[in-house]
Amino acid sequence: MNAASEPLSPVPPQTASFAIGGMTCAACAMRVEKALRKVPGVDDAVVNLATEVATVSFPAGSVQTDALIASIVKAGYEATLRTDDQALSAQGPDRGWIPVLVAAVLSIPLLAPMLLAPFGIDAMLPGLVQWLLATPVQFVLGGRFYVAGWKALRAGSGNMDLLVAIGTSAAYGLSVYQLLAHGDGHGAHYYFEAGAVVVTLVMFGKWLEARAKRKTTEAIRALQALRPDTACVLRDGSQHVVPIALVRLDDHVLVRPGERVPVDGEVLEGRSHVDESLLTGESRAVSKEPGARVTGGSINADGLLTIRVTAVGAETMLARIIRMVEQAQQEKAPIQRLVDRVSAVFVPTVMGIALLTLLGWGFANGDWTQATLNAVAVLVIACPCALGLATPTAIMAGTGVAARHGVLIKDAQALELAHAVTVVAFDKTGTLTAGRPSLAAIEPADGFERVGLMTLAAAVQAGSEHPLARAVLAAAAQEAGTPLKASQISALPGRGVRGLVDGRSVWVGSDRLMDELGVAPGALAPLAAKLQALGRTVSFVAIADAGTEQARLAGLLAFGDEPKASAAQAMAELHRRGLRTVMLSGDNAGAAAAVAARLGIDDVRAPVLPQDKAQVVAELRASGAVVAMVGDGVNDAPALAAADVGIAMSTGTDVAMHTAGITLMRGEPLLVADAIEISRRTYRKIRQNLFWAFIYNVIGIPMAAFGQLDPVVAGAAMAFSSVSVVGNALLLRRWKPQQAGSSPG
Repeated sequence: MNAASEPLSPVPPQTASFAIGGMTCAACAMRVEKALRKVPGVDDAVVNLATEVATVSFPAGSVQTDALIASIVKAGYEATLRTDDQALSAQGPDRGWIPVLVAAVLSIPLLAPMLLAPFGIDAMLPGLVQWLLATPVQFVLGGRFYVAGWKALRAGSGNMDLLVAIGTSAAYGLSVYQLLAHGDGHGAHYYFEAGAVVVTLVMFGKWLEARAKRKTTEAIRALQALRPDTACVLRDGSQHVVPIALVRLDDHVLVRPGERVPVDGEVLEGRSHVDESLLTGESRAVSKEPGARVTGGSINADGLLTIRVTAVGAETMLARIIRMVEQAQQEKAPIQRLVDRVSAVFVPTVMGIALLTLLGWGFANGDWTQATLNAVAVLVIACPCALGLATPTAIMAGTGVAARHGVLIKDAQALELAHAVTVVAFDKTGTLTAGRPSLAAIEPADGFERVGLMTLAAAVQAGSEHPLARAVLAAAAQEAGTPLKASQISALPGRGVRGLVDGRSVWVGSDRLMDELGVAPGALAPLAAKLQALGRTVSFVAIADAGTEQARLAGLLAFGDEPKASAAQAMAELHRRGLRTVMLSGDNAGAAAAVAARLGIDDVRAPVLPQDKAQVVAELRASGAVVAMVGDGVNDAPALAAADVGIAMSTGTDVAMHTAGITLMRGEPLLVADAIEISRRTYRKIRQNLFWAFIYNVIGIPMAAFGQLDPVVAGAAMAFSSVSVVGNALLLRRWKPQQAGSSPG
């Protein structure tokens, strides 16, 4: 086959992130999205108003980042390419209060007469003085509203800035007309305070909002702060302190007591305790000795460690955690689609209502001054900001607090769906049990002896990473003599393993495998049943002599794998939340049932082959259940993908973690209930925020249109709406997980 006829391999997708400047409301975010999606080659673009970040996906090499930046600039906004090392919200000292303070100082004298009039105090300033105070507030301090509003108009759309600019300009213009028409006498009525105070209040609200949004990204900034700048590398027999970027794989790094571990690695020398709390949520320091893994960003407590570097840069666990949390915070939850549809028509609708208010009041009673003020109130009370911030701020706060406590939520959809879960399905080995089984019993069949049986089993499982294989190999290393060599070893997924030892075929596996081979347990059947009833995992060994294909039973192996300390409490906690639990296991039915009974699990499906776990999950979903699947191994990946929400243990394989939407940073079953609980709380906050965002507008806009709302009060309400939405989301930061060993409640 020539090169021209070979099928083309699919081009892998590429993503780029941009920090966006100048956005003020949901309409701005939507305009940036539309601009990016119009660039040829772009597959999708998502803009997060709360983080002010745009994420663009496209086939690798098909789009230049300069073209994407140009499209954003053309839409009227600023854009810079973000790198992996760039902080999510890397803001400098907060200077935004200075313009707010200046605006307040200039506006208070304009507002004072209104406040003092009920007490019989006439503090009205001359019209010229009012004009001198209001003008810098309107056009200098409030100039940002004109600039952003003009950019929106030029792009053929509208935003909050346009509403504020038009509304306050109308009040200012009406006042200037009165000043020119009636002079500086006390008989003239001015509305300079309406425009100036509204501008000040909106600026104050945006400042409070920015401060609150900074708090939603504290989790990311805390993780980024864990990255050390340097590492002490051992090279040529001496110590060299080098920038972290110059550390390479397999370098030997020295970590002194009290220092942060600079990179992921394996301990070569020394013993110590390491604090991994900010990475895993585990409050106790973890003991480390030669052979143990350490994670960059953790703190070495009391011993000198020499580690071999196993990951650097973007491949370290810390960098991956930061990436995953940022990705979740930048994605849109499904409920956000409703908000986007509303936001798309919000500003034009408000402009239309304001125009109708102006014309209706003007023609109805001929008082165009009052008509203008009512129209200004409509423009000012409208708050697309609160709508745009309702969902992303809650997601940012929820994913941030979850990450601090060891629950890593990779995508917003998983966070939103987890609140509705009704069934939680668990893998057994390594998920509910410790995953470190030991050989509890070995029983040879007639004609075989104990050590010989163990040697055969160890030979065909040499090199395997399966927990049961490791248990056999550990026992054989202690009890057996010189190990035998096996050839043609092949794994039989979900059933066992086969190999050739001294010309004889040897199988080690489940009773399902024995059934396929036509091997009956015979006299060992009662013992196997008894061991299974005790919760032991039973494997059989079969052998076929050279020259014959008929296998015969050589004996059985029984393994003990104790449930994790918090597994029973985790099941009780899930039951307390109204969830049903299911265990899926490739183990024999007896052993699986015994473990399920100890833990209080509602339903057991065993033995289940890896490929059948996904089918069981699909059946549960077909019955109307919303299913979360919890697993840790490669064989759990299909089931994790098939579930509504996949939850992986970080103590398992990378494949499982890549497939799942949620990763538990400790192999702790109790974190499953915590993950579902933080999802429920986050979704509740999203609904609360959307309710308040909508109710402000549903009540406020009609009140303004019917003349029941002063522009100054409307400005205060609009500023408060955004702040209240962000503040409500920040309440999630007070959430604490259920701790292992504590009582439910």
